Amino acid sequence: MSTHKLIVVGDGGVGKSAITLQFMYEEFVEDYEPTKADSYRKKITLDGEECQVDILDTAGQEDYAAIRDNYFRTGEGFLCVFSLTETKTFEDMEDFREQILRVHDTDSMPIVLVGNKSDIEDSRQVSKQQAEQLAQSWGVQYFETSAKLRTNIDEAFQALARAVRDRKNAGIGKRVRPTKGGKTGKRRGKCTLL
Repeated sequence: MSTHKLIVVGDGGVGKSAITLQFMYEEFVEDYEPTKADSYRKKITLDGEECQVDILDTAGQEDYAAIRDNYFRTGEGFLCVFSLTETKTFEDMEDFREQILRVHDTDSMPIVLVGNKSDIEDSRQVSKQQAEQLAQSWGVQYFETSAKLRTNIDEAFQALARAVRDRKNAGIGKRVRPTKGGKTGKRRGKCTLL
């Protein structure tokens, strides 16, 4: 059974843990306690095929920004979460994406953009159109979620797991090392210890 490593990223207080716990246990946690980093594992069925997702719920606080590179390196897909009720958390999404791409030394990664707290419509600061435009510019899917009402939670995680699976199946993301002549190619029959 294949395993997909998903990382939930975003500013503090946007609901990363609430979304993750809702996905894992179908429960909503009302009280906000800053996360250091929690990991979870769950079996899901994607298009009739069973797989496992390892989820890392990361810290959003600035204090942990230096640790993020290490977390990001281990991820195969990223749920980029912002709060629909806080414009700054939406604006920070670009920085998170740039950091993910820099750490993986690539111009694209499986990412799903998530606008959380859709149940607090009267406090909305980020329009659906703004978020959809950002997702379109990144070439990724966008979901508006409510951890409280369990809206689009499974759909967002499944979309990300599907994007990771499809990338693996396409063989994208595997680094090809240059051979002696400077050309890239597969190494055959040799093992190099560094």
